[in-house]
Amino acid sequence: MAQTLRIVEIGKLKSACSSCSLSELCLPAGLSGKELQSVDRLVNRRRTIKRGDYLFRSGVALHALYALRTGFMKSSVLHEDGREQVAGFHMAGDLLGLDAIGGESHLCDAVALEDSDVCEIPLHELENLSREIPSLQSHFHRIMSREIARDYGVMLLLGSMRAEERLAVFLLNLSQRFAARGYSSNEFHLRMTREEIGSFLGLKLETVSRTLSHFQAEGLISVRNKHLRILKMDTLKELVSHHGCNS
Repeated sequence: MAQTLRIVEIGKLKSACSSCSLSELCLPAGLSGKELQSVDRLVNRRRTIKRGDYLFRSGVALHALYALRTGFMKSSVLHEDGREQVAGFHMAGDLLGLDAIGGESHLCDAVALEDSDVCEIPLHELENLSREIPSLQSHFHRIMSREIARDYGVMLLLGSMRAEERLAVFLLNLSQRFAARGYSSNEFHLRMTREEIGSFLGLKLETVSRTLSHFQAEGLISVRNKHLRILKMDTLKELVSHHGCNS
């Protein structure tokens, strides 16, 4: 019995914000031990979202923000004619729900692309704690600014790049995001479908498939089902270098 209790306590410790391996992505640096304990108490609920289930739906009132602990999700908007527009892909360390802060209700759906675990952060309590820890408030402002920058990047993708450039930027962005989390930068699984990639990039399914095949024929990548390897990172970067970005 004592051994079982010890295992449970160790599990709780490992899941706390202060000892989480993703804390540098979710939390500001330099918090004191006492401040980290306050954050640990704030994140008082963890949820498992099964593949295909919704974390939240468009139009639902905002109650919390969600830090994605494990897994992969997409955010999307459903048009009146039934078409889905993918707005973004989210992996461990990303914060979801920021879209609802201005209007107090979610503007999109968040769906799990694989079984995922999230940490739920009650917004009202977060606001109160941010007044006590100024660096926490500044950190979330930086996160919101980063999301705005991402949206701007998508606008550039849709407005000024050819299909090959859009897909190259997409793969390079995934590469950098995986690397930031300690994973391989040149070998990973595509959790999303080709159709979802096309929706996000403003490309038809056939164009995505054809471009991936072209990249493979040119020796830039190797792709088998959803497993992808980047073989020539520099060449992918050269495809988009004249736009002044590689991510």
